[in-house]
Amino acid sequence: MKLAYFNDFNLGIIENDYIFDVSEMVHDIPHLGPHDLIKGLIERWAEYKDLLGKASILSKKIPLAKVHLRAPLPKPGKIICMARNFMDSQSDKPEPLNAFLKSPSAITGPETTITLPNAPAAIFEHEAELAIVIGKRASNINSKNAYQHIFGYVNFMDISARGLAVGNLATDTFFPGKSWHTFAPIGPYIVTEDEVENPQALDVKLWVNRRLRQDYSMQGMNHTIAKSIEWVSTITPLEPGDVFCCGTNHTGLGPLQNGDTVEMEIEGLGKLCVHVRDPLKRTWPPLTRAEKVSLKGTGETE
Repeated sequence: MKLAYFNDFNLGIIENDYIFDVSEMVHDIPHLGPHDLIKGLIERWAEYKDLLGKASILSKKIPLAKVHLRAPLPKPGKIICMARNFMDSQSDKPEPLNAFLKSPSAITGPETTITLPNAPAAIFEHEAELAIVIGKRASNINSKNAYQHIFGYVNFMDISARGLAVGNLATDTFFPGKSWHTFAPIGPYIVTEDEVENPQALDVKLWVNRRLRQDYSMQGMNHTIAKSIEWVSTITPLEPGDVFCCGTNHTGLGPLQNGDTVEMEIEGLGKLCVHVRDPLKRTWPPLTRAEKVSLKGTGETE
């Protein structure tokens, strides 16, 4: 099932080219806003799954092209991102398990704008990632049981500011590099786990201005989805509605700058599109990390 928020955060089920408004079906879930509603639905999924499965019969049918999709998880309790969790052209051995927290306030949805801050970054980059939506509390779990705690999957971009100066030191510490407002595009919808046969075999792609930059397989993870969830759950409990991001392959990372259109797609999860605005109009050569390495190898300059 594909769950989405649309227009004024009405809850919908997407089928083919239509969305069915199911807000009335879930109105009895206690909530103060859309973030509470989706969390409550995830927690009570067993009660509502069959009812929502009848959305095409019981609910109003709206052409998908006529609605504005919103972030399907407007304010998750936690966003946990795995760090350096893929082998790429610059890796000769797997990095140890590592992760960081990204501010839930950085969330933005489809067809919105990433705003690059007035901060002394060396560069701003995109990171296309598979994100897992937690469905059941996970604390000190075994990797063999990790998938029992997954509700679904969604596209996620981990936007990053590199080389920020903190005090008198140039550093890439995670919080100032990752948690700016709009630095966490997500969407366009959540796909429930029963529709994804093998998330570890999915392909992830990202384009900037229709030029393919990232194209990698989830099979390249240093530490599998199950192992990563197990490890994180020993440090902090994962709760229903939390977003767990698997990391990215760094080979295709490249700069973001004013006027860019960024699209990412993971097979079966739809396409997430956002735009970039930089009030300072900074520019960088539009080269991926792999292309920069190639240029240096030939002696050419950027």
